[in-house]
Formats: sequence, structure tokens, C-alpha cells
Amino acid sequence: MARYNVCYHDKPMGFFYNNSNISSDEWDQTQLILVQCAGSICCCFILAANAMIIAAVVTNRRFHYPFYYLLANLAASDFLAGIAYVYLMFNTGKISRNLTVQGYFFRQGLLDTSLSASLTNLLVIALERYISIMNWKVHSNLTKRRVTLLIALVWGISIFMGAFPSLGWNCICTLDLCSKLAPIFSRSYLIFWSVSNLVLFLIMVGIYLRIYIYVMRKTVVLKAHTSGSINRKRTPVKLIKTVMTVLGAFVICWTPGLVVLLLDGLNCEKCNVLKFKRWLLLLAVLNSVINPIIYSYRDEEMWTTIKNLMRCICSGTRRQRSSRANIQRSSGRETNSSLKENTAEDSKVSAQEILTS
Repeated sequence: MARYNVCYHDKPMGFFYNNSNISSDEWDQTQLILVQCAGSICCCFILAANAMIIAAVVTNRRFHYPFYYLLANLAASDFLAGIAYVYLMFNTGKISRNLTVQGYFFRQGLLDTSLSASLTNLLVIALERYISIMNWKVHSNLTKRRVTLLIALVWGISIFMGAFPSLGWNCICTLDLCSKLAPIFSRSYLIFWSVSNLVLFLIMVGIYLRIYIYVMRKTVVLKAHTSGSINRKRTPVKLIKTVMTVLGAFVICWTPGLVVLLLDGLNCEKCNVLKFKRWLLLLAVLNSVINPIIYSYRDEEMWTTIKNLMRCICSGTRRQRSSRANIQRSSGRETNSSLKENTAEDSKVSAQEILTS
């Protein structure tokens, strides 16, 4: 019982790994270098692609609607996920055992905050789509002020969820309740985390099933009263397909990880949850890689805007190079002309000296 009254805030993470009987969590040096190289390439793509999505929404006035603002916020959460993956890659393996408790909380907090932001964004987008579809409009009537408040609410909830373990829901003072996947997270927190996220998945799937049924019925009614086919580009169906594709990719990439977290929280001894840890992290990285591809592939206007931005960046770098070259050429010409003038003046002075002599 005395063990429950002692806290271990000053211990390194190796102490908690040993407490959870984690001895085979270290990477080989070759494996670590390969993972860091491949992960760095993926993270650079995640950061660059999501930055382009955000820039496209900001620069193109056709995207100044609630749906695209929320989509840009979803890209911002993937951007944060890219930063979290970079920090995780260079603080894993043997380094993770030397981390302090605060350093481990910060590392996991970045990941949890990005996941919470993505999930909450998808829920808000689902509600926005539901409002617009029920009114049979491409975009909802949400004002910019309400959208801004929603975005602030999303990040407030996400930061709180990411900081939850560091605020006290951990096992630093109760080592018998520690999990294996996160050695200083209590098993009860993993149960809460995984179950709440899985419930949100089910809620979003239910919302989109309701939207899909409504759209199908509405389409049948419109086809019966109109001649010819309905132009789907002018209906909300196109945006619904984009969001449903993003949601499907998110569920596929994150559901296995949440199930494994739930099994770890339930203290499943026969499940060998550590065996799947690295593969589940790879799936999470894959989701952040896929999302910007879905945005640009499903939306022609988005892809066109991104291509124009890339052309502007390329042309800007070319202009900078050409301007630097022109400056160097002009400076070279000025020096040559000044040399010529100096030689001419010297010849004139020497000629005058000869005449005077």
C-alpha cells in the first residue's frame, strides 16, 4: 500500500518502461536511421501539402465559405500532426528512455492534440454538412463569427484533451495502474480515450448515413419532376463525397489503433499490444499523407488553385535568381565603366603634364 503514496515525478522514462516490463522497445541503429529518413520525407510532404491547402483557402475567394474554412482547419490539424511526428521520430528508441516525465507528456500531448483536433473538426464539418443538406444548399448560412468561434472551440477542446494526462490523469503515483503502450498513462484514461473516440466515429457515420439517405430520396424526387440529369456540381453532393472520403480514410487509419489502446486499457495480457505499436503509428502517418491528396483529387478548383500557387512560388524563385543575376551584371558594368573613365582621366592628365613640360 505504501507504493500508492509515493510519486515518481523525478524519475526518467526508463523507470516507467521497466515498470511496465517493456524491454524490447528499442530500435536498432540501422532501423532508426531508415525510419527517420522515410518519416522525414513523409512529414515534409505532410507539412508542405497541408500548408498549400491552407494557402489555397486563404487566397481563393471562392473558398471563403464555412465548409472550406473548416476544411482548412482540418488541414491545420494535419500540419500539427506532421510536427508531432517529426518530434516523435527524433525522440524515440533509446532516447525515449532518457526523457523526463514532462518531456514524455509533451511528446504524447502533441499527438493527442492533433488527433483530437482532426476528430473534432470532422464532427463539426459533419454538422455543417447536415445543416446545409437539410436546406438543400451547397453552403450553410453560418457567419464568419460563428465559424471562428467553432474553430476556437475545436482547438480549446483538443488542447485540453492533449493536456489531460499531464493535469493529473496518469499513473505516476499509482504504478500498478500504468499501461504498456504509454507507460505513465493510466489504463482508465486509455479506456476513456479510445471509447470516446470510437463513439464519435459512430456518431459521424450515423450523421452521414442520414445525409446519404436524404440526398438519395431528394434526388429521386427531383428526377421525377425535372427532365434530364441533375448537374451534381451545383448540388451539395460533391462536397459530401469529399468529406465522406476523408472520414472513411480517418476511420480506417485510426480504428485499429483505438482498438489496441482499448485492449491495453482493459489489461489484456494475451493481446501483445506492443507488437502492433509501430505499425499503428505508420497508419496514423499515412492518414495525414492521404488527406491533402483527397482534398485536391476530389475538388478540381482546389487542385487548380494549388497548381497556381506552385507556379507563383516557382516563378518567384526564378525572378529572385534573375534579379540577383541582373544586379551582378549591372554592378559589373558599372565597375567596367568606372575603370574606363579612370583610365581616360589618367591619360588626359598625363598628356597635359607632357605639354606643360
